[in-house]
Amino acid sequence: MTATQGDLAALSRFVFRAPRWYTTLAFALVIAAFSGVAAFDSAFVLDDAWQGVFFVGVPTVAASLLTPVLDQRLGGQLTYNRSSLLALTCELIVIGILTGAASIAVLTPLGQPFVFDALLVALASIFAFRLLIVMAVSRHRLAIAAIPASIQTVVGALLLFIYTGTLRYFEIGGRLIDRLFSRASHADLPVVVNPSDFLLLAVMCVLYAGSVWLFLVVIDRPWKRSLGVSVLDFIQGFIGHVAEGTDELEDFFEEIGEDAVVPVTVLAFRDTDTEAEKARFVLPMIHPGPMGDIGGGNLPERIAHHSEGLAFPPHATAGHDFNLVTEREVSRIIDAADRAHERIDYTATATRGHRVESGEATLTGHAFDSTALAVATFAPGFADDIEYGVGLSAIAEARNSHVEEVMLADAHNCNNGLSGPDLGHVVPGSERSFDLIEGARELSETLADAPRTDLELGTAHDATPWNREEGIGPLGIRVALLRADDHTTAYVLIDGNNMEPGLRDRIVEAVDGADLVEVLTSDTHVVNTMEAENQVGDEIPGDDLVELIDELVSDARSDLEPVEAGMATEKADVTVFGNDRTETLASTANAVVTMGGALAGAFIAAVFALSVLLFFLT
Repeated sequence: MTATQGDLAALSRFVFRAPRWYTTLAFALVIAAFSGVAAFDSAFVLDDAWQGVFFVGVPTVAASLLTPVLDQRLGGQLTYNRSSLLALTCELIVIGILTGAASIAVLTPLGQPFVFDALLVALASIFAFRLLIVMAVSRHRLAIAAIPASIQTVVGALLLFIYTGTLRYFEIGGRLIDRLFSRASHADLPVVVNPSDFLLLAVMCVLYAGSVWLFLVVIDRPWKRSLGVSVLDFIQGFIGHVAEGTDELEDFFEEIGEDAVVPVTVLAFRDTDTEAEKARFVLPMIHPGPMGDIGGGNLPERIAHHSEGLAFPPHATAGHDFNLVTEREVSRIIDAADRAHERIDYTATATRGHRVESGEATLTGHAFDSTALAVATFAPGFADDIEYGVGLSAIAEARNSHVEEVMLADAHNCNNGLSGPDLGHVVPGSERSFDLIEGARELSETLADAPRTDLELGTAHDATPWNREEGIGPLGIRVALLRADDHTTAYVLIDGNNMEPGLRDRIVEAVDGADLVEVLTSDTHVVNTMEAENQVGDEIPGDDLVELIDELVSDARSDLEPVEAGMATEKADVTVFGNDRTETLASTANAVVTMGGALAGAFIAAVFALSVLLFFLT
């Protein structure tokens, strides 16, 4: 992950699941009551609360319930959950404006009429915001989107018209009309809103709608130039994922994705007597991202659920360009793993574990007949992902006359978060890439010459007391202890995304139940719905983690029994983000976020100034 991609990943802090629509509405009404107490100034506090519920809460309820009905009849896809979330957000905007206006009214001679003027500005503002979101979610044209987008504003304006006595300005009436549309005595408000104020509200809404259209035209241009998609596609998918966990964001990624062929390697261990599978390492050369359950973010758990034995899904040598665009692509990976598993030829012998160092790279591995497992780390140096091309080159270098198949895993076990210019990305042509390639060759030569003896395997696992918020995924911690030639090697897999600096070395030194120890993380991205960082050891005590791993290695030692091992590789045709597409998406999104914030601020300041000018002129 580059620094630019890290900035994009930081957007994951906004990912959450919206509550059900009725919960949102209940909260909206409570907030509206409190806002009435803060904004209005009648004789009794309960009257203020009632006015808040009526003039702020009722439009929110109406917009929540009516917007989906109207939008869907126009061909849109706003649901009640999304509509309620949008209405609540707009209510908070209204409350913010009213609270600011009330504070000014208390400190100046402007009084309550200023608060109601501010309410008109707030109603126009939420129309603009709703218009933007409706256009993004339902992809209506501006004129069509304005219909469902106007509900909250229209209802709020209608209540003002009825309960401030605006009808008094017209020479029409009658008992029925007065009873329906002139109920100022029921509200006892300190002001009467003039008909010209409603005309002014309409003018502001048109002005704000034009600003939204111009804003979208400007902000959309870099997306269409660089990615060939609209920024509204991204907003639509993001809102759908936030509000209801839909796969619309995956649809956006699929639009920008590219076809790729990736190797999927399976290393299986089975009992020599019963032939029941004891453990299975599955390594597809893709990246388990981009975040949460989107794409391949939950790939390790999906692999684990599909394995007969205890599953070990380590991180492959692939970066964010090889994120799967949709969760559906995971099935293709699993199908390829099944095909590879069916072709495995087993052997009961293996080499002892060996470790070589080449520059900053350290590689640990075993050979099983003509196949080999190799685990690479750059600890104690900081490193993140290893580029796909670097990994393929290292595997090619490791193959020789004695080692025909290699599973090369990235231990992904030491990084300093999202600080720094490149975050330790191992790219082609870097010194580290050559360290890895040469280290793979050295380890392969060592394993090729090493004697093969009977192989034993012991496993242990623990879901741990920690959860995603603390950086540990659903697979917890898993240990595979291999013994050959009276030598033991422990592979410790933690279902997390990288590790705090120095923690890997503490574990390797502290665990005394094996001759060699290597610690890996799965790079699961389910832990990154809380924040872009959330590495193993960031939230949980290091001592507790070390103690648990030491216990698991002891349990695995007690579980040692003779096994056969075998490895095979199949290829999967999948759709991934694509070469440089992640960087393009990240740089475009970051630029748009930066530019969009400033541009939105400029638009808001401009239309607000025009609104103030209109108030003075009318």
